[in-house]
Amino acid sequence: MSQRLWVVVAAVVVAGCSSSAGPIPGGTSTAPSSSQLAEVDDPAREFEQLAGKYDARLGVYAVDTGSERAVAYRADDRFAYASTFKAFAAALVLDATTPQQLDEPVPILAADLLEYSPITERAVGGTMTWRELCDAAVRYSDNTAGNLLLRRVGGPSGLQAKLRGIGDQVTSVDREEPDLNSAVPGDTRDTSTPRAMAADLRQFVVGNALSDEDRPLLVDWLRGNTTGEDVIRAGVPADWVVGDKTGSASYGGRHDIAVVWPPGRAPIVVVVMTSRDEEGAERADALIADTARVVARVLAPNG
Repeated sequence: MSQRLWVVVAAVVVAGCSSSAGPIPGGTSTAPSSSQLAEVDDPAREFEQLAGKYDARLGVYAVDTGSERAVAYRADDRFAYASTFKAFAAALVLDATTPQQLDEPVPILAADLLEYSPITERAVGGTMTWRELCDAAVRYSDNTAGNLLLRRVGGPSGLQAKLRGIGDQVTSVDREEPDLNSAVPGDTRDTSTPRAMAADLRQFVVGNALSDEDRPLLVDWLRGNTTGEDVIRAGVPADWVVGDKTGSASYGGRHDIAVVWPPGRAPIVVVVMTSRDEEGAERADALIADTARVVARVLAPNG
């Protein structure tokens, strides 16, 4: 059932998993089968209580990449993914460019400038490199930079096709900023699920969807994110290293997708997505922080 939490335990734990907080070498593990699922009731009730407390819809998926234990709550519900797409767009620009191409100049035109573009607005009439645009989109959630990255990978259809290429059959990529943030209930455009987002993020940051040369750049941008202090970072222990990308949408949409590195343990991928019923509803950062606190306790009780 969608409102229950499941803990997934892999039958075989992949040997030799990295336990450092540094960039993780490539390599993926096979998802457990449904016969390996075991229900845990108490955390599910906590998530349900949190959703009620904040009067919000809540979706969670998190997986310990060392043990393959995972927690899921409404993990297959759709949410408007908002600016979280920028992490994937940056990853795909990395994948499509050589180091030399990454430093090529890109004109920043006044016609392209959108609201909330704190980095690109300073460069209008000049140029930025693809490297700088990736940094602006991931670390500062710069909307103009996000659209330029999206166009670099073939627009919405190009991004969706590339996500399909790594196995994501769920995410629907349809529009650019700012239209992708409309988040009208029932509209599946520009939506995904916590489970699908976690799988994509895992492949880019922990798995082998990026080369050993490109992956550390994405990890560095995620770890340097400036928009996530009050969400997953606020809910996990202070000594955990966090790399994340946030997103905000209409109808109270607020999301955070992250890879977290507890000391001495394999990384944990955490995705928390939330929304509310009213178009102008306030976004609840504290709900994401409280949810991350539960995830940390369940997946890394001694972390």
